[in-house]
Amino acid sequence: MSVDLIDLHPTPDDLQQLVEEGLRKTPRQLPAWLLYDAAGSQLFEEICAQPEYTLTRTEISLLQERAKEIATSLGSGVIVEFGIGNTRKVAPLLQTIQPSAFIALEISRSALENTLQDLDDAHPGINMLGICCDHSNLQSLPTHPWLEGQRRIGFFPGSSLGNFQPKEAVAVLARFRQLLDGGPLLLGLDQPRDPAQLEAAYDDAAGVSAAFARNLLHRLNRDLQGSIEPERFAYRASWQEAQQRIEMALVSRCDQTLQLANTRWHFASGETLITEHSVKYSPQAAAELVAQAGWSIRQRWHDSDDNLSLHCLEPSD
Repeated sequence: MSVDLIDLHPTPDDLQQLVEEGLRKTPRQLPAWLLYDAAGSQLFEEICAQPEYTLTRTEISLLQERAKEIATSLGSGVIVEFGIGNTRKVAPLLQTIQPSAFIALEISRSALENTLQDLDDAHPGINMLGICCDHSNLQSLPTHPWLEGQRRIGFFPGSSLGNFQPKEAVAVLARFRQLLDGGPLLLGLDQPRDPAQLEAAYDDAAGVSAAFARNLLHRLNRDLQGSIEPERFAYRASWQEAQQRIEMALVSRCDQTLQLANTRWHFASGETLITEHSVKYSPQAAAELVAQAGWSIRQRWHDSDDNLSLHCLEPSD
């Protein structure tokens, strides 16, 4: 079989516009996908291996243990993963469903290329197609022979939906429903639990989460000819009870002015730049959320502590 790639990555002008829009917000906030350049993707892999961050290990175990049940519930078709993640997550689905093709939508081209090559080596009988894009805003999948006439099965693990605010999450799920053209979606969601445990997961003792956040500043310097001094920003991860989410932010250590693409931005001491949120959904909240996007939960699987769950969604009409 073979590996193919379609590049729909935002242009530098698009990137500058997105960053400027985010820096004009109050509080300032940039899209979470900007964290995932080549270095950021590698740092995130290191985060997943930290003892405090149990989400990845728990989800992989759940997928491996319930692979046959999940495959039966999902049925046959090509698998479309929204945001390429750890190869050990999709591997049980590839082994049990045996699709003719695996389609990965991912913003980081380097992560996409590396992961698809690894998967191709491990699953030589399956065609691998990468689409480099912002999957949260994609209006339609590009035309490709491996997609033509095929039933589509969506895969969105890692509680990545939590990066979006609830209204945005509904829009994303509705867009996935359109992209999958009537096919099901396997959705992974992390659930609320002890705030201290969650804060530790997103601010590990080794400092990898902090390095991951600061890498965003290095990326801005590189891609937008910036003058940011990353060490002038502290890192913070805090649980926000009212919103049922962890907020991750870079906090200015001092009054400072930085430059990006010929535009100057002033940060007051203590001012935050939000890098991402991770909203946690209880089973009831998850059911309400997906219903707003036109999905219903056909089946749900969870770990022994009921901290993380996988949902097989199908269009509700």
